[in-house]
Amino acid sequence: MRKTAKFLTTASAALMLLGTAALTPTTAMAVDDELAAAGKKVAENRKKGNCFTCHDYTGAHLAGNMGPPLTGVSKRLSRQQIFNQIFDATKANPNTTMPPFGKHEVLSKKEINAITEWVLTL
Repeated sequence: MRKTAKFLTTASAALMLLGTAALTPTTAMAVDDELAAAGKKVAENRKKGNCFTCHDYTGAHLAGNMGPPLTGVSKRLSRQQIFNQIFDATKANPNTTMPPFGKHEVLSKKEINAITEWVLTL
């Protein structure tokens, strides 16, 4: 019984912190348009990022729905958080279905930076 109460208290506190963080206003981030265009190419390349298989975003053709929509991510996450999620999503959520693109060297850091810039434009 105590473990359940402790778990619920901890989970509630974590959710409240996340909710508060989500309501924190963010400032517009400057985006490198050339890098963002390169990032879109990598993201839509079926042998590289292949983002639209799991994520929906404006302009995606036959987008998936396993992952969250990418539109508006820049309002919820910082540039570094987006990079980290693409590099190794298992750090934030060990049970994620998102592949750790950087950790497994599917994408280089340069490619992940480009995709991050592109995601910031959505």
